[in-house]
Amino acid sequence: MRTPSFSGLRALVPLFLAGLAALAHPAQAEGERQLLGVGRFFYNDYFGDGDDRWQTGGYSLSFVRGTGWDGALPTRPFDIMEYRFGGSIIAPSRLRNPPAGDRRYVGRLNAAANTYFDVRGVETRLGLGVTAVGPATGIATLHKDLHDLFSAPRVVVAEDQLPNHLYPTLSAEIGRGFDLAGGELRPFAEARAGDETYLRAGADFSFGARETGALWLRDDVTGHRYVGVSGEGGGNTSFVLGGDIARVFDSVYFPAADGVEPEKTRSRLRAGVSTRIGFVGVFYGLTWLSEEYVGQPEGQILGGLRARVNF
Repeated sequence: MRTPSFSGLRALVPLFLAGLAALAHPAQAEGERQLLGVGRFFYNDYFGDGDDRWQTGGYSLSFVRGTGWDGALPTRPFDIMEYRFGGSIIAPSRLRNPPAGDRRYVGRLNAAANTYFDVRGVETRLGLGVTAVGPATGIATLHKDLHDLFSAPRVVVAEDQLPNHLYPTLSAEIGRGFDLAGGELRPFAEARAGDETYLRAGADFSFGARETGALWLRDDVTGHRYVGVSGEGGGNTSFVLGGDIARVFDSVYFPAADGVEPEKTRSRLRAGVSTRIGFVGVFYGLTWLSEEYVGQPEGQILGGLRARVNF
């Protein structure tokens, strides 16, 4: 089967999102909508346990659009839309000569459209997207160039990465916040189908000088939530603790031909702190990921960062 070229991948993503936007705005003229906020999230293994392996690093950029934001979710889908773009790297435990039975290198780009709305007090997200993997994404080339620039180990394993392919994705999340001991406990459930198929359930507990009335978006890999539309308060320091467990049914990142099987369950534990210095808001968080494939010798710890400038 012929794999898509880089130009083909690059052309398909904006066309795909344009189609989503047309479906999402059937009753609203685009001129009535506005940019409500921009969210950013970065994670890297080096800022966690200091290694460069497995879920190595990634970056997400989210644009939230709608007719307005009053601190609460609308009751109709498509009134609030998030358009998310991101790239990430998955790698074996060693970049030059990985041990037998380790996972394959993956360069990954993703684009998705998510809508957020309230269903009888339940916060709901529905998403449709596309994930591109393979050399045509250019992720491996960027990884190599960065390592050359900083005299880091050569990324030899990128020569044997997963081939070019596009995977459509469907995702959903529901959650509800409850006041508890001066903070907020938010249980949630999540489902995804496409490049990976799983069901997940967990909870987040936030406390301290929390920001209220914000639209929170969740990072796919770490599970940390980041602000897509700013709220009020949160001028000092706040904290978050969270965890979840997933039942994994399928993952394209472990081809059967490689002889490496994905673990059927995955767990995550996370903790983070947010603070503001003047008009600059900063978040730093850690996430422990359990083993993702059979034979993985241990879990890993990722460090996550986000920054906002509010004038």
